[in-house]
Formats: sequence, structure tokens, C-alpha cells
Amino acid sequence: MRINACWPLGAPDRDVDEAITAVEAWLLQRGLPPRFKLTDGTFAPADLDRRLAARGYAPTKETLVMLGPAGGQGSDRVVVSTTPDDAFEQVFTATAGDPEDGRERLETLRRIPAPARFARLDVDGGPAAIGASAIGGGFAGIFGMRTAPAHRRQGLARLVLRALLSEASTLGAEQAWLQVEADNAPAIALYADEGFEPAYRYRYWAR
Repeated sequence: MRINACWPLGAPDRDVDEAITAVEAWLLQRGLPPRFKLTDGTFAPADLDRRLAARGYAPTKETLVMLGPAGGQGSDRVVVSTTPDDAFEQVFTATAGDPEDGRERLETLRRIPAPARFARLDVDGGPAAIGASAIGGGFAGIFGMRTAPAHRRQGLARLVLRALLSEASTLGAEQAWLQVEADNAPAIALYADEGFEPAYRYRYWAR
């Protein structure tokens, strides 16, 4: 999940290169690096990726968006709250590969409007796995799924996910969506096992 990026879903109202320049200027004026989100099969014009590459942009890792059902049974081992506590932030920060990106994502999670839920699973008195959700329009977005390195491959992420999906159902969600790096085979397998299916893929382009 990223914010402050241009997501082109249709043809611009001017020359394409002029439109790219206008987007760059708009973002730079606000102290933000120019960034474009290109979703498979939806961005226009069709050669936008080539035009961005000619300007020195390069794509990030591909992200897969998956859809699945809300509901199911949660676990008593998972603590669900309406705000992220210090223990939640501890796991989130410790598992962020890029500190700046981690801070941006954490701030984004803090700004999730109500109703939002933050799930945490502790092991031996310490936080081990976390996740968050935002509910609206019958959908639940699942974000920030993290497991501390020492506690991976123990099924904790599955318990956190189920707790979030169960809670989302009580708040009116019928479906859920989430994002995962397209090369993260273990996570994709977990989500598929919980009923999630691929919806679409996208990449960010930046320089």
C-alpha cells in the first residue's frame, strides 16, 4: 500500500507527455517524489510505461491484489482493538525492510478511518504477529500483515487474518481484499487457502 501516487485510469485531457510533466510538477510542489501506479490492463495510454521509462522511471516489484470472503471464526489468542498500540507498532517497525517506507505505511495505518481494527497475537508475553483492517461499503481491506522473524512459519498470520475477517463480518463486510507482493509465494498460498483469489496486479513506477 502506498499513497501520493498518480493512478491513471483513462486518457488525459492533454498531450500525454504534457500530462506526465503536470503530474510531476504537482507532486514536487508538495514535496513528494513523482510516482505512478500502473494497473495491468487499465492504464491509458497503453504505452505509458514506455514513456515513463524514457524519462528515467523504473517499476517496483509487482503487487497482487486478491479478493476473498469475510466472516468465519476468530481466535481467542488474537487481541483486536480500534487503535494500534505500542506492541503493534513494535512488530510493524521491526519487520519493515525500508525504515522510511515502514514509517510511511505505519502513518497510513494510523489514519485509517473508523471503523478500523488492529489485531495482535502475542507469544510468551511478547507481540509476534499483527494485522489491520478498514471496513466500508461491504468490503474489508486487510493491511499491515506482519509476523516477527522468530515466530514465522507457525500459523500465526493465519490466526490474525481469521480474526480480522471475523471482526469485519460483524461490522457489515461481506468481502475482503488485500495486497501481497507477487513473488511472495508462501503468503499467496496462505491467502488462497483462506478463500482469496487473484483480482489484478500493479506496479509503481518511480525514479
